[in-house]
Amino acid sequence: MKGSADKILTIVWKDIKSEIRTKEIATSLVAFALLVIIVVSFALEPGENTSSIAAGILWIAFTFAGVLGLSRSFVLEKDKGCLQGLMLCPVDRNLLYLGKMLSILIFMLVVEAIILPVFIVLFNQHGFPPQLLVIVPLATIGFAAVGTLFSAMAVNTRARDVMMPLLFLPIATPVIIAAIKSTGLVLSGESWGAIASWLGVMAAFDVIFLAVSPLVFEFVIEE
Repeated sequence: MKGSADKILTIVWKDIKSEIRTKEIATSLVAFALLVIIVVSFALEPGENTSSIAAGILWIAFTFAGVLGLSRSFVLEKDKGCLQGLMLCPVDRNLLYLGKMLSILIFMLVVEAIILPVFIVLFNQHGFPPQLLVIVPLATIGFAAVGTLFSAMAVNTRARDVMMPLLFLPIATPVIIAAIKSTGLVLSGESWGAIASWLGVMAAFDVIFLAVSPLVFEFVIEE
């Protein structure tokens, strides 16, 4: 068990060091998400009640920034020849999946931690709803679990930039909808009880795809 954890952490640390050196993924994700939120915030009329649409705007920014990051993650590995090296390592494919998924999850959570305060200020939200500290990680785990699988599948296709969102978004729709609905409720001042069912949807989605994706990954990563 300890050996498996060490292998997973080695893959995560490799991706983190590569990102610190190149800043190719996190920088583009932050810039894209900020651009979406800032442009939309200026498009709204001053004083307009934005609570009904703010959640949708937030998750549109997170979703499309996440798709951009997922696409770049495996493309960079393949273009630099690192993917073939990972495939030759004496590491089970499910551990390779978990390592890549965790690194993508970390990148996305860092980006979301930067974007959320900006979102709260620009959309005139009164304080930071603590429920977001549960909603955002729950949704992001499901997003990364599915996205890692389909990013690995799309990287070996010719139209990989088009195939990734086409394959990924229909499957990720339930967790995105649950995230939007629950975020909208908490921004409207609703309690934990009002979002309990949506949290259950996200948790079930996470469990299902964290169980299934590592088993399927071995087949989709092969050319």
